Formats: sequence, structure tokens, C-alpha cells
Amino acid sequence: MMKADEEDYWNSSKFKAFTFDDEDDQLKESKQAVNSLRPLVEEDDDEDEVEKVSWSGEPVGSISWSVKETAASNQRTDRDREPAFPRINTDTPPKSSSTYSLSALFKGKTKGGNFQTFTESLSESSSVRLYAPELRKPKSECKDYVSDWTPEETVQRLQQGKVVSLEKFRSLQDKLLLLDFAVSGNDGNVITAVLIYLKRTLSKEVLVRELESRQTALRHFIHYLTETKDQRLLLELLRALGRTEDVALMQYKEHFNIPDENKRRDFLKSCLSLPFSGEDSAHVQDHYTLLERQIIIEATDRQAESGGKVEIFQKFPRRASILNMPLITTLYYCCFYHYPEAEGTYSSPTNIRQTFRISEKQYFVTALAARAKLKAWMDVDALFSSRNWLGFTRKKSPLSFQRVVDILHKNSAPTQVLQEYVGLIGDADLRISLAQKHKCHDIVINTYRDLKDRQLLLGYRGKVERGSAEERKINELLNNSV
Repeated sequence: MMKADEEDYWNSSKFKAFTFDDEDDQLKESKQAVNSLRPLVEEDDDEDEVEKVSWSGEPVGSISWSVKETAASNQRTDRDREPAFPRINTDTPPKSSSTYSLSALFKGKTKGGNFQTFTESLSESSSVRLYAPELRKPKSECKDYVSDWTPEETVQRLQQGKVVSLEKFRSLQDKLLLLDFAVSGNDGNVITAVLIYLKRTLSKEVLVRELESRQTALRHFIHYLTETKDQRLLLELLRALGRTEDVALMQYKEHFNIPDENKRRDFLKSCLSLPFSGEDSAHVQDHYTLLERQIIIEATDRQAESGGKVEIFQKFPRRASILNMPLITTLYYCCFYHYPEAEGTYSSPTNIRQTFRISEKQYFVTALAARAKLKAWMDVDALFSSRNWLGFTRKKSPLSFQRVVDILHKNSAPTQVLQEYVGLIGDADLRISLAQKHKCHDIVINTYRDLKDRQLLLGYRGKVERGSAEERKINELLNNSV
């Protein structure tokens, strides 16, 4: 199109071209449209005259009010859902000429400035749903937060499992009253709690002085220090109390924390000079001597086992080291690997028995178990051999023969060996019972023969194997008795 025609087209068009000059007019029109809607959504009340607050006293629309109102609205059902707070209807005049805001209702004050009672205010709007404010807690319950309890009341609350601060008790008299009330209550947890507070707030000298006259509290304190492994303070306490034997025992127990056997042996040697009682001193001496001997035996046996020239170590390899083993375990080890050795060697069972004063019965049980484990039945038999003053040999045991049979049976002793010791049981009923249990048929048959009971022999014949030597023996006895 020609330029002249184009200008004619735009000038004659019914549409108006957009220009930035029209912006002010459009904004004015938009504001007028918005302002025309405001009367529809706003109330007629003057916001400056009505203070909008919730029943808790917080401004409506605040964060805390919104959180509480949201929680309250979620609890209502859809059926009776209502506004968060009652709203005074300003369109319909109430029964009286007064109108109320939320703050006026709370204060019992009309907008005109006249005061009314709270009951009268509520009666003016009977259709309004009421919300009572949360009441303040009783003053007695607030006592917890100001820590206004006496020592006796504090102890009682501790016994009930309630949290109570002890920091307010700063004088020595109050602290000692706390301790005395705790002890009289016979509650170990409360006593310990008070002692922990005293430990933290009193000097060691004062604490020891006061505990010395309170033996129950002292025992609890010593137990607490032992459980918490506060060895330094515990030693200081025992020394201050003059309990030297307890101090010595505590120092002796430190050997458990020494893994190296040579260092442990040297430590035990240093403990020999501590002020132990007579019995404890002998125990520490035996412990040192035993460990010293175990170190020697272990070094010798380890070398013999690795050399491969000692038969017993090849047939029965050692399962564990002998170091730090108990005395009876050491004796069993020596009875197992070093039984025939001469008495002068450290590993001789006889030498160990004499050095550590082991009783005859304990030695007999240990040696019997060790030799039975090896199936060394000749050594087992030699343990029972005893000569009287006439030179006769007989079987003698510091154990009951029933116990001997049990030990042999646990170590899989053959019937011939068991039979010999079952026959030495004096009680006939017990002897028959054990003989039947371990299938020692000769013992049963001979016992029935001595009792001359034909019926018992006939009954037992049905329990032995047909054609066996035991059946032939029973038949022979029955035929001879006819």
C-alpha cells in the first residue's frame, strides 16, 4: 500500500492503537473497579475502634494465633464446623443498644465506654459460642520451678522419681541434711544422687570427714567409686580412712590389666610387701609362685612340642597355654603331661601338691581324671593301692566308689575296669543298680548268689544275651542250688 493509503487506513479504523500515554487512565479504571467491591467484603465497623484479639489475648492473624486456630479447626467435624471465634453481627442490632467487639466482650466494656459485668456481656449475645481462657496453674505446682523445697521435701520428691535441682542447697548444713534424709529413706538411688552432688561441691577433706561418721553413706560412696572405676579418688578415700588392707587389695587387682606375663610376675612380686592380712598375704605369695612356675613350664613344653621328640605332645597336642591358669588346672596339666616326673622338677604333680598344700582328696580327683582321660588304667589302679601295717594291699579311696565309677564312666572306661570298682560299693542295692546301669553282669549275678535268691537269678537270666558266659554262669548256679 502506498504511504498515503496506509495513513488513511489507520485514521479511519474503529480500533484505537496502544500508546503508553493511556496507562494512567487504565490504572484509574482498575482502582475504581476494586474500590467498588470493597463494601461487599468489608465490615462497616471502624478498624481503629475495634481491637481484634483472640481469647488468649493474642492479636488475630498473628502467627501463634493462626497455629492455635488451625489446630482447633482441624478437631471440629464437618457437620458442626463454625468460625474460629464468635463474631458480633453488626448488621442486626442486639437486644440492647450496645454493640461489642472481641476486646470489649473480654473486658466487659461497651463501645460507648460503659462498663458491664462479664456475665451481663455474655447474656447480651446468647447465640455466641463461648471459649474459656486457660486457667493459671495453682501456686503450689509452680513451686517446682522456683526450687522452694526443703531438704526433706526434696528427698521425698527424688524418691517419687521427680526432677529436682540440688543447686540451691549451698550451705554445708543443708547438704548434710539432704544426705541424712536420703539415708533414712533407704533408697540407694537417692543416696547415690546426693553423694554425686556432694562429691562435686565439697572438698575431699570435708567429704571424707562427714562420710566417716555415716557408714551407710560411706558404703554407697565406695560402691559408686568402684562401679565408675574412679580408682584415684577411691584410693585417696581408703587411705584417709586408714583402711590399708583395702588399699593393698585394690593395688593387687591392678595385675588384671597387665597382659605380659613377665611384667605381671614382677608386679606380683612388688605386691608381696603390701600390708595384706595373713590369709591374703599367703594368697598373693602363692599367686606369684604359681605364675613364676607356669612361665618356666610353658617355655619348656613349647620347646619340647616344637621339637617333636616327646611322644605325649605328639599324641595329645596342647590346646592352650598354661599361663595364668588356676592352680587346679595347672595340676591337671602336670598330671596329664608330666605324671611320671621326679618330685624335684617344677612340673612334677607331687611337687605342685606339696608346694601349694593341695589336699589329698583334691589331688586324688584331679589325678584320677587326668590319667583316666589318657586311658592309663595302671596309673588309675595305683592311685587306689594302699598297704596296711601287715604289708597287705587293698583298695582305698578318699572318694566314694560311686563317685569313682562316675569319673571312670565319663572317661569311657571299659566294663572290666568299671566292674572292679562297682564291686567295691558297700550298699547292695546301690551296687546292683550301678552294675545293671553299666552292664557289669558278674557283679549282679554274684550279688544275687550271695543273697541266695533263685527268683532274682531267673529274672536276670532273661536280661543277658543268650549263649553268653553270663547265661551259662546263671544256669550253673541254678542247677547247683537244686
